Amino acid sequence: MEDFKIRKPAVAGQFYPQSATRLKSQIEEFVVKDALKKDVVACVLPHAGYIYSGKVAVETVSHIKIKEKVIIFGPNHTGMGKPLGLMKEGIWQMPLGEVQIDSELAKALLEGCPDLEEDSISHLYEHSLEVELPILQYFKEDFKFVPITVMADDIDVYKRVGKDIAETIKIKKLEDKTLLIASSDMTHYESQSSAERKDRQAIEAILELDENKLLERVSRYNISMCGYAPVAIVISCAKNLGAKKAQLIKYQTSGDVTGDYSSVVGYAGIIIY
Repeated sequence: MEDFKIRKPAVAGQFYPQSATRLKSQIEEFVVKDALKKDVVACVLPHAGYIYSGKVAVETVSHIKIKEKVIIFGPNHTGMGKPLGLMKEGIWQMPLGEVQIDSELAKALLEGCPDLEEDSISHLYEHSLEVELPILQYFKEDFKFVPITVMADDIDVYKRVGKDIAETIKIKKLEDKTLLIASSDMTHYESQSSAERKDRQAIEAILELDENKLLERVSRYNISMCGYAPVAIVISCAKNLGAKKAQLIKYQTSGDVTGDYSSVVGYAGIIIY
């Protein structure tokens, strides 16, 4: 396969440990050992350095039965690549081992969703999808995934993409085998009280599975939530796949870790089922 791609980790040693032993050990600290694992359609996970957001992400995934196919949507922080960039094939090398792209599902999504475009450039240095992989690998070794970066800025596009992806999953009869993940941090660099107040507005909209309300509140309250677009797509897709409920597993801020509450970043872990 001539265009087979190997994607090396961009933020190992920065956002999470480069050593597999240290990485496993850090994740282990945050695992909820007695968590009841739910069969969920989707989830929202943060993507900061593990020291800050790892507890929220790992506690949330502790409650999830990870499926054999995972589609991860993350915001495009680099500005490189396509508005909706899907990496179609290859492997991602990670400290805990390789993760293979589900090229069969990726191709089906490209065919079924005209808004998606094949694109590796947007994934080269993007951390928002990469940081979720070791946590998933800790709980389940044998999954394949499809990475999608989101730079598009249009609610109609988000809804259409969500609907098209759901239809593709249903046509392929993969409803029970596919987990959707939206990677997003919440409010950035505001006081603890301001972040909590604003994030409550966004989280409420997500829990209502209302992507219109989410975008309206992000705009109205000027919420610096970096992954509202991936979350909106995932809400749309999950509803089209029959999801009816959402539950907040954990919310905290960087201030809860550092003790500095003057300028924090918020993190939320939510499951959708």
